[in-house]
Amino acid sequence: MTHPLFEKHKATLDGALTAIQTRGFWAAFSELPSPKVYGATAADDGKRAFQSHLGHQFELAQAGQTGWTGSELSPYAVEINVQYPVCSIAALIDTGQKAMPAWQAAGPQGRTGMCIEMLNRLNKQSFEIAHSVMMTTGQAWMMAFQAGGPHAQDRGLEAVAYAWREQSFVPTQALWEKPQGKNPPMRMEKHFEVVGRGVAVVVGCGTFPTWNTYPGLFAALATGNAVIVKPHENAILPAAITVRTVRAVLRENGINPDLVTLCVPETREATQQLVTHPAVRSVDFTGGNAFGQWLINNCRQAQVYAELAGVNNLVIESTDAYQAMLGNIAFTLTLYSGQMCTTTQAILVPADGIQTDLGHRTYDQVCADLALAIDQLTAKPEVAHALLGAIQSRETLARVDEANSGRLGTVVRASSALTNPDFPGALVRTPVLLACDVTDEHAYMQERFGPISFVVKVANCAAAIALSERMVNTHGALTTGIYSTTTDVIDAMTAATWRSKVALSINLTSNVYVNQSSSFSDYHGTGGNPAANAAYSDSAFVANRFRVVQRRYHV
Repeated sequence: MTHPLFEKHKATLDGALTAIQTRGFWAAFSELPSPKVYGATAADDGKRAFQSHLGHQFELAQAGQTGWTGSELSPYAVEINVQYPVCSIAALIDTGQKAMPAWQAAGPQGRTGMCIEMLNRLNKQSFEIAHSVMMTTGQAWMMAFQAGGPHAQDRGLEAVAYAWREQSFVPTQALWEKPQGKNPPMRMEKHFEVVGRGVAVVVGCGTFPTWNTYPGLFAALATGNAVIVKPHENAILPAAITVRTVRAVLRENGINPDLVTLCVPETREATQQLVTHPAVRSVDFTGGNAFGQWLINNCRQAQVYAELAGVNNLVIESTDAYQAMLGNIAFTLTLYSGQMCTTTQAILVPADGIQTDLGHRTYDQVCADLALAIDQLTAKPEVAHALLGAIQSRETLARVDEANSGRLGTVVRASSALTNPDFPGALVRTPVLLACDVTDEHAYMQERFGPISFVVKVANCAAAIALSERMVNTHGALTTGIYSTTTDVIDAMTAATWRSKVALSINLTSNVYVNQSSSFSDYHGTGGNPAANAAYSDSAFVANRFRVVQRRYHV
């Protein structure tokens, strides 16, 4: 019997399945915050819903609650003061395990239908979620709405589609007949059950608390696992709203809501206790190398899906659209103050300069022209604030100050503070651009998260491509880029990215940027270099989250 929610959302699932096979443009959820899409009162309703959380306790009715905690500091200097339940780790794991049999019994169809229903509900809350993402991460409004809402929901749906496809390959039963010559065939009936591996933990990040959480959350959930969401301590509210909505859908469909819980540990040791618990069988993580490597090294009982730090880079050899190239790169460096795991950090330029449609440009001219492009992009305050947002953490501010000091290279363009008239206390900084020599590896050959980029002087194009490949192999990257009018150069860079296993963008000059990826079409990460051991999404991201258990008997 088909689960009613599977039938209800079958058209959406079919669209997602077609999209991950064809890789063309497709989106289930609109990225436009339009009243025609979300309803005439959706914007005001969502803002009021967000404001209703401020200064209050966020009730979830989870098992094992021992107290309340919460200390989120808004990069926009908005008072959040939401308190979240502190629950016993043992209780969360125990109740999650107890809820799993009924979730398993729902089968892949039931789980898929309920997961898509959850994503639909979350989509209706996109304005509420957007405000919570904006005020906890420092994202500007439009990014908070799109990346925090529909784009995150599409990434979650993408994971559900992959999970359904992999599970649907497993038949529920089979009649096995082996010929015996003149004797009657040997006959057995076999049944196959898709079973989740166990409790999953999804560790959120402070900059994209939904976009980087939904793939792991819904991949684990759709494949039959209980999920504990452990958000970043400064971006709890978006995760709490998500968990409450997911729990509501579970409850409405007769599933114990404690299948999905929120865990807000008060210490690093408690988080370590959670992820190393024997019942935890998978861990999703996005964040820095230190804790990410700790997870990989210490969570031996679990499969760890980790997105870590990297040094994203691009090579400029030549271009037939110089101004458009500069504008594209400037936008990339400015968007969300460079606080994206896909933002370019190292721009590799030959020492003798580049050929362009405006004539030859020296290395120094490229540096100066790129700085001017950033100046022009951020000249109008309303445009600057719509792109920059605010700085998420004090650690990033310290990195910007260090770059401004000139200790890491020649300051081509210094970062400056801007005042946001709507949020006077917001921590707003424009990008800092540094020039350095290829020998200054201590400066550019490590991730310096935030609005900090280097124009690295290299001997020639071949050396730039070789350096790009070495960067990716040694330190990892999620994105690389090439600007060239020469087929041989593009082919050489392409071959280098195949060897180092990193995504490549070629000659981007229009409204597509190297640090953006499209759900259902672009793979976010490859899992093939040190920046990430998994991709959003592919079959490998979901297939190891479940097991097939069979039973057989003679007939």
